[in-house]
Amino acid sequence: MERITKPLKWFYHEFGVAAIHKAGWNAYLIILARTCRMFAYGTNALILAIFFSALGISDHQIGLFMTLTLFGDVILGTFLTLVADRLGRRKVLLGGSLLMILSGIIFAVFENFWILLLAAIVGVISITGGDFGPFRSIEESMLSQLTTPETRADVLAWYVTTALFGSSLGSELSGRLLRFLQSKDEWTEIDSYHALFWIYAIMGSVNFGLVMLLSDECELRPQNGTYTRLPQDGSAGSTRSGADTHVEASETGLAGYHPSQNWIVRIVKWLSNRLAQISAPTRSVMYKLWFLLAVDSLADGMVPYSLTNYFIDKKFHPLKSTLGDITSFSYFLGAISASFAGPMARKIGLINTMVFTHTPSSAAVLLFPFPPYLWMTAGLLLLRAGLNNMDQAPRAAFIAAVVKPEERTAVMGITSTVRTLAAMTGPTVTGILASSERFWIAFVLAGSCRLAYDFGLYAMFVNMKLHEHENKPEDLPNGHSGRRVPDEEMELESLADSDTDSGSDNSRPEKSEFEAVNLLLPGGGQRIRSRSPRRDAEAES
Repeated sequence: MERITKPLKWFYHEFGVAAIHKAGWNAYLIILARTCRMFAYGTNALILAIFFSALGISDHQIGLFMTLTLFGDVILGTFLTLVADRLGRRKVLLGGSLLMILSGIIFAVFENFWILLLAAIVGVISITGGDFGPFRSIEESMLSQLTTPETRADVLAWYVTTALFGSSLGSELSGRLLRFLQSKDEWTEIDSYHALFWIYAIMGSVNFGLVMLLSDECELRPQNGTYTRLPQDGSAGSTRSGADTHVEASETGLAGYHPSQNWIVRIVKWLSNRLAQISAPTRSVMYKLWFLLAVDSLADGMVPYSLTNYFIDKKFHPLKSTLGDITSFSYFLGAISASFAGPMARKIGLINTMVFTHTPSSAAVLLFPFPPYLWMTAGLLLLRAGLNNMDQAPRAAFIAAVVKPEERTAVMGITSTVRTLAAMTGPTVTGILASSERFWIAFVLAGSCRLAYDFGLYAMFVNMKLHEHENKPEDLPNGHSGRRVPDEEMELESLADSDTDSGSDNSRPEKSEFEAVNLLLPGGGQRIRSRSPRRDAEAES
């Protein structure tokens, strides 16, 4: 029996299943919701560009459609992620699920280019097979809150891994279903494509139901980190008035928007204020990372899986079931490799994992258009997809490690926005190249940009210190978590040590003289710390 349980226990701990269990039921629901959503995206990615080609839409219009769809994702994603912590993260995810359902229904019913374009811009349609829109940044912020620095990489790795399994199943099902429907006399090629979008709408409904089950633990937790000095013989009155003054000042700051101002000015000011809430150290790190992610996303926007499948279809004309098998197996390999991202990140570090796995994938993109045979091209696609997603979980964990908890939702939302903005121009460029019989150039440019991202990431961040703002538990026996020593206690201990070194007779004062008393004002959200009279006297002298 031990021969069976021992490998299972090893897998349970080494591959991060224990980390998900420790994070709680909400983590399971979030991961399952994304898996169902990526199942829908997998069906979508296989046929979207081919669907428009069957409708008689030109390559240039297909690229323009994808660019404008990504632009809609920028507007929707940015707005929803910036207000998610204020309105409620679950409410925003529910709204995104409804938009996903609406988009799926419209694509299942209509064939007019402009109606489909409007549905894609206003709603949620994945034109790349990736998780653009409002979902991912909010879900990653939730998971970062539900986890600790020690378990975060593993949980996020499973968040990516199960999603890729969903995409793999979606692509396989869509290829088989298309072959089955198109073999029937009463079904046209376009009708079979419409049927897949009903699956998309159903998965949006499932996503809505799973979000409904999330608990309050997924919402932003209030931070009680403000300390006010309180004399031992005083009361909380002065502190309370200070809190009231802070509230009044805050309200005065919010009153800066006047209804008479132009709405564009108000939006710009509002966005500026949201960015200003991100601390300067965080911005200094994220500006560099955002630039690199923009370069990488530009490359991904030029050759998303939907356009990659379109390239294979135009060059080799395989059966749709064969194309579905290739796409499905590529997602499957990505899911398997992504499960190793967490253990690898623990062994060699987050940045090393991101760079060493993403670089071969980038090289495969660069070489993709050159093989003359389908099996060689498929091999490069499998290499690209198999390693492409191993950097996702470490990247999210890296962002969480350098960003304060109260800033994560906004930062991850802006990160998603930057990536989507950069990816916007890619499909249009590829559409122009494809219409002029230069489709292959898009893969060369994309591979070069991805390699530049990999080398720049390693050069800028490989030696960066992580988790500077988080409580890092000490390694204690019996699984107990360590307690972070407050700064004042550390300072007091150092004072006691200095007294000992100086040979003072009072080198060992009573511990009670150095203990801090914490008071919590009702409704004020402030913690008040009193100091001992001996400490105050020493400070004055």
